[in-house]
Amino acid sequence: MANQEDAFKKVVSHAKEYGFIFPSSEIYDGLGAVYDYGQLGIELKNNIKQYWWKSMVQYHENIVGIDSAIFMHPKIWKASGHVDAFNAPLIDNKDSKKRYRADVLIEDHIAKIEDKIKKEVEKAQKRFGDAFNKEQFVSTNPRVLEHQKKIDDITARYSECMNANDLEGLRQLILDLEIVCPISGTRNWTEVRQFNLMFATQMGSVSEGSDTIYLRPETAQGIFVNFLNVQKSGRMKIPFGIAQIGKAFRNEIVARQFIFRMREFEQMEMQFFVRPGEELEWFKYWKEERLKWHLALGIPAECYRYHDHEKLAHYANAATDIEFEFPFGFKELEGIHSRTNFDLSRHSEFSGKKLQYFDSELNENYTPYVIETSIGVDRTFLAIFSHGLKDEVLEDGSTRTVLSLPAVLAPYKAAILPLVKKDGLPEKAREIFDLLKYDFMVQYDEKDAIGRRYRRQDAIGTPYCITVDNETLEGQGVTVRERDTMKQERIPIENLRAYLHEHIQPIKVD
Repeated sequence: MANQEDAFKKVVSHAKEYGFIFPSSEIYDGLGAVYDYGQLGIELKNNIKQYWWKSMVQYHENIVGIDSAIFMHPKIWKASGHVDAFNAPLIDNKDSKKRYRADVLIEDHIAKIEDKIKKEVEKAQKRFGDAFNKEQFVSTNPRVLEHQKKIDDITARYSECMNANDLEGLRQLILDLEIVCPISGTRNWTEVRQFNLMFATQMGSVSEGSDTIYLRPETAQGIFVNFLNVQKSGRMKIPFGIAQIGKAFRNEIVARQFIFRMREFEQMEMQFFVRPGEELEWFKYWKEERLKWHLALGIPAECYRYHDHEKLAHYANAATDIEFEFPFGFKELEGIHSRTNFDLSRHSEFSGKKLQYFDSELNENYTPYVIETSIGVDRTFLAIFSHGLKDEVLEDGSTRTVLSLPAVLAPYKAAILPLVKKDGLPEKAREIFDLLKYDFMVQYDEKDAIGRRYRRQDAIGTPYCITVDNETLEGQGVTVRERDTMKQERIPIENLRAYLHEHIQPIKVD
């Protein structure tokens, strides 16, 4: 656990030091669980969103995008169930006076047992080397089986309590597991209470006559209430999807783990409308497609896993999470849900408008079923950033910090570096900067020795460094250095654009 904590602290400090993410309102001592994206962070974040948008909208002829308003009619949240059911079970420790989500305390306890299994596997792997069979080991090793039985027993009780909304059962499970408050170290817990996670505000010029509205806790409802608008104006035929990227807001009591769980965050969601009865086939399809999207980034498959929901939301008949191994363990990165026809039916009921589709092939009207894919921009950022950040020991014994981002996602695609600040090299480097800036985000840097500049570009994830030297002035091209291998080659200046286009290809999902 200490190594995990150290790795996570390095992620947080590196993100701030190099201009990726800052604590919001920091000069006023910050605002809990709210963060600002810095000059490099916004570039990486925008590149992630563009990758998702292209692969979801541009590469699918039957998926279109919208951008719905954050403020929506308050009846929408009554219809969706958020007013009555969007709650988190909270528990207080009487000694520390700190408040926690009961479900998170239990999930963290399960994660600690999973870490014990992982350590057993790592020890056996070192002992047996290439002969190690992981599947056989986890299915036969007595310690692993004992840990797994504990997880299964806890999960069964936990799911039963959550499904039955048994708050006393949740508290008893916390007591039985001897879960202590991280601050006080005691098990002096209060009763568990439900707390609605929506932010409420007023709309109107005078507070006395204003209406209570909510900051949206998800972007999906903006898609559902625009179903007919998009379908009719776009002449969409089922099956088709509507995608959206936008801010959402949740009043998380336990907002922590950096940008993993925030009060203001950004979602990338797609609602895919299908015929009733075909939803589980499409659920399986999108479950597989979304994992392919993640794997196309080049991150190893063992960093991801599926987690099928034991407790289904009130609107779902199937649900799976794609979990990622963050520095603090496996956690949800994306959700794929079969939402049935709940949302469109409820909005039809509450609005009095028929949200149906006429299927000319079947010659009938029906309320479509929906498959949802929902992924957090911020969590995706954290997954890509934390996986890419590493310290490498080089052949000469020195170390370098490198952020190995996929080239197409990197904030800067290339850095233009004059070897020295004289002899006409800066002027030539500026010419190359102007040549490339219309095609790529590039950075000009002339400060410090060339080795230090290479290290800085490694640390911010720049895939290519272009060095301008005296030979460049003699018409012999530039030196291009690749970030991950550190290999260098001479490239004629007129070939630079083609070289970068060839090596920085859009990510395609097979």
